[in-house]
Amino acid sequence: MPDIIVMFFLLGVIAGTLRSDLTIPKAAYDILSLLLMLTIGLKGGMALYGNLHWGLVTEILAIMALGFAIPLVLFPMLRHLVRLSVADAASFCAHYGSVSAGTFAVALAWVESRGLATGGQVTLYLVLLELPAILTGMWLYRRYTQGAAQTSSTGTPLWQETLTNRSVVLLVGGVVIGILYGPDQGDGVTAPLTGAFSLVLSLFLLEMGLVAAETLRKIQLRHWRLIAFALCMPPILSLPGLATGLWLGLEPGTIVILGALTASASYIAAPVAVRHAIPEADIGLAMLASLGVTFPFNVLIGIGLYSYFLESLAG
Repeated sequence: MPDIIVMFFLLGVIAGTLRSDLTIPKAAYDILSLLLMLTIGLKGGMALYGNLHWGLVTEILAIMALGFAIPLVLFPMLRHLVRLSVADAASFCAHYGSVSAGTFAVALAWVESRGLATGGQVTLYLVLLELPAILTGMWLYRRYTQGAAQTSSTGTPLWQETLTNRSVVLLVGGVVIGILYGPDQGDGVTAPLTGAFSLVLSLFLLEMGLVAAETLRKIQLRHWRLIAFALCMPPILSLPGLATGLWLGLEPGTIVILGALTASASYIAAPVAVRHAIPEADIGLAMLASLGVTFPFNVLIGIGLYSYFLESLAG
């Protein structure tokens, strides 16, 4: 049987496919996403409490290098094999070089349910991969397009807009609070949040299932290259994450999460940044691939598959 958390995602997909009137109000979804990001940050910060060391510097640099490298590798593939325009190829680089917080939450719950050792620094991976990937996607667009914007429509530099995204603020803020107070000093606040993590994640995935079903209804035969890319790339993209984790000597659970992150695609932060920075890009195509295909693949099949890859790579 799949994890019970995954079943909530399947319930949403089935309900959406049957065109049920089941909906989660936007206000409730916003609260769920805020609680999810904050709790993930707190869990990571509390795990880092008393465990900060200089060895993290090498790890941080290696993870950031992945965030820059993956979009650069994907760009020629998207241009020549998937046959996307420069704007759409750069958009996909930003989406697939960046990461899915939803996939991270499912992977975290997956490894915890199996008792795999995990380092608190995994929460930082979300930011360390997301920012370089989005900036690289923007750079690729500017590199191959004349007169591309370097700021958002509000005049804010792209790097600043990405760093001040609410998900990044909550994740980083939660990590800092967790590091400062640890698991005991603030348990009046942190214990209810971490205790309700699985419940919040389940309801969040229910909404994601409804959205994925709506997105999948837009698939047409002419999108076959796009769908093939969205299905084939996650297992391939997991390998750099798994290999980097093994090279760094990370805990097994941490390596699985890193592999799941490099295999994932953003559907929250990247679309916001791309919509302002690459107005010619078709955000619907990116959402179709990332949320309609890649996210369900990772949640239903991918995470277990990446754990198997890790066992094979580790001998």
